[in-house]
Amino acid sequence: MRILITGSNGLLGQKLVGLLREQPNVELIATSRGSNKLASIYPDLHFVPLDVSDQAQVQALIAAHQPTHLIHTAAMTNVDECELNQAECWRQNVIAVEYLVEACATHQVHLIHVSTDFIFSGAEGPLAEEVEPGPVNFYGHSKLAAEQLVRESQGAWAIIRTVLVYGTAHDYGRTNIVLWVRDSLRAGKAIKVVNDQFRTPTLAEDLAQGCWLAAKHNATGIYHISSDEMFTPYQMALRVADFFGLDQSLITKVDASSFTQPAKRPLRTGFIISKAQRDLGFQPHSFEEGIALLDQQTKSVQ
Repeated sequence: MRILITGSNGLLGQKLVGLLREQPNVELIATSRGSNKLASIYPDLHFVPLDVSDQAQVQALIAAHQPTHLIHTAAMTNVDECELNQAECWRQNVIAVEYLVEACATHQVHLIHVSTDFIFSGAEGPLAEEVEPGPVNFYGHSKLAAEQLVRESQGAWAIIRTVLVYGTAHDYGRTNIVLWVRDSLRAGKAIKVVNDQFRTPTLAEDLAQGCWLAAKHNATGIYHISSDEMFTPYQMALRVADFFGLDQSLITKVDASSFTQPAKRPLRTGFIISKAQRDLGFQPHSFEEGIALLDQQTKSVQ
């Protein structure tokens, strides 16, 4: 089994590298734009630079390495940036997928594409795989368009949708709700957190596991991968404060209208994950277990 990962420098990509290196009979090819951020951790990692929005690079790399599976994690995921720079968002999230779909079909590579709850309107949740999409921002539109390209592929494919991914990674600039709340409260900083959006938060390790299970089982179709616990960000923040013994009075609950953001967010998403549990054997961590894992990981690098 030869698995190629796009976006190996990102949060999910790094978790996949760590997980797949441990699997017997898996040959791993890691790709990302720029230099390999994991070189100091895994000096023997087979890494190849790749810009997935460059058609010639995509075709040449897949032809040269002939992977059996490709897990596509690379994407433009900052929702507000996508709203403000729609041409770049479309290039990274849609045109790149068009090139990957074409190359994977040509070389009979099983494509596993990572998507998002933001393809949905936010009118209801938690959501099963067959619920009709209806994105409310450009990021969601781009990811839905990418899904459609994957679904029209002549080759084998699976779509892994996920929700509000959190975790920590090496040399990774972006924060997440757990670390943001912890670090703000430790500094005595008051924070405002929305209480009218509902999500099933996803530990990055769990998402990596879901992607690996889809490859391992040669799964086809759409799978929802997240936790099975529904929270508002405010409820998550209270749990983070409780875990670390921090002052919950610094947390003020607000509604989404309190923030001025370029991109609208769906109010209620979250996933029903019974299909992934049944077909793939997927079992997520609880949110408390996820917080504890992040605590261990951040302590180990301090």
